[in-house]
Amino acid sequence: MYQQDTASDFVQWRRLVSESFVPLAAEQVRPGPFTGHLAGRHLRELAIMRVQAGSHAVLRTPDLIGQAGPGYYKLNLQVSGHGLLVQDGRETLLQPGDLAIYDTERPYSLSFDEEFSTLVLMFPRQLAGLSTDDVRELTATTMGAGHRLGQAVAPFITQIGAMLPTLDGPIGHRLALNVVDLLATVMADELYSRQEADSTQQSRLLRRIHHFIESQLANPDLGPDMIAAAHYISTRALHQLFATTDHTVARWIRERRLEQCRRDLQDPLHRDVPVAAVGARWGLADPAHFSRVFRAEFGQSPAQYRRDHL
Repeated sequence: MYQQDTASDFVQWRRLVSESFVPLAAEQVRPGPFTGHLAGRHLRELAIMRVQAGSHAVLRTPDLIGQAGPGYYKLNLQVSGHGLLVQDGRETLLQPGDLAIYDTERPYSLSFDEEFSTLVLMFPRQLAGLSTDDVRELTATTMGAGHRLGQAVAPFITQIGAMLPTLDGPIGHRLALNVVDLLATVMADELYSRQEADSTQQSRLLRRIHHFIESQLANPDLGPDMIAAAHYISTRALHQLFATTDHTVARWIRERRLEQCRRDLQDPLHRDVPVAAVGARWGLADPAHFSRVFRAEFGQSPAQYRRDHL
């Protein structure tokens, strides 16, 4: 359902932004009357919102992060006015046309010293298909005007914002996922275009391996031996490399495959594809194994998940 809410004072606004996104602290920059408007949609696990308000700041504090709930990435497209985003020891000034990413699992602040308008896309972290370490390199940096892909993606997101009143149902959800895929491409391009001195040889190798895995998810032979051989390292060295992250090789492959299966199962264009074929499409050829690992990850069998999400 299309959501439209207007706050006529700051107390209402503080409550509204926390209910619409994740729990946030909010501070009024200067005393006096305040109005804010929020409009958009929750499309299953994603939310796209247009925010228009007077000067204020929002903060994601460690105490708020500690409250129960899944982690999300938030994309901010500055439409009008200016903002200041601070996270992970960096700060960036947001100007109209700028894109910026931030992580709700780590503290951040976002402040505006004048009236402003933004588009905010909030989505589960796993949808990005990038490691948390990779995304951490990009938080509180701008991607938009002047960025070779960002400047092409920003107008598309603006168009999606204009469509919000009619953007609903499975196709609306599919389109929102397409935005996330585009954003992931922008972030990957930004990571790869950085100078060699900005990252270690180990981090560059891990990034290449992550993207190799993403390109080979449909291959049932994808595994540590294949990945190591493709990158001219030993299998032991591969496992040591992943030991520096919060995933094992096998876990990363499994989670990425299951995420692609989950997306297909809730896609109306794949409604008639047998559940077993969905698993096989992403390298999980054994139906019993697919059902077992899917249930362990999402708490439902693939068939039940499809029934509940179509």
